[in-house]
Amino acid sequence: QVQLVESGGGLVQAGASLRLSCAASGRSFSSYYMGWFRQAPGKEREFVAAINQNDGTTYADSVKDRFTISRDNTKNTVYLQMNSLKPEDTAVYYCAGRPGPGDYRDYTYNYWGQGTQVTVSS
Repeated sequence: QVQLVESGGGLVQAGASLRLSCAASGRSFSSYYMGWFRQAPGKEREFVAAINQNDGTTYADSVKDRFTISRDNTKNTVYLQMNSLKPEDTAVYYCAGRPGPGDYRDYTYNYWGQGTQVTVSS
């Protein structure tokens, strides 16, 4: 069993930056495909970014060139660096993981964190 705990959310003004962290418990973190998703009020959860076991990354078009996902296997942690934040980035951000290959489909992930709120004011 893997437990994921997000941190780093908060209230910022448009144009600011935040870095989210997701700490994973358990073994074999390096073998997990990790992703970030978000859910805004009244909207469905959506894919944000993902990173594979070889540090290959993929991003939603809405965050490409502004957000960067990375991982530190020595710390069992995945990060989401968010720059040039916009009010439309306001959402609860979730970290998710799964063993083996993965992609943008949330229903394919086995493990989820509790979420961290990001609020961007205009």
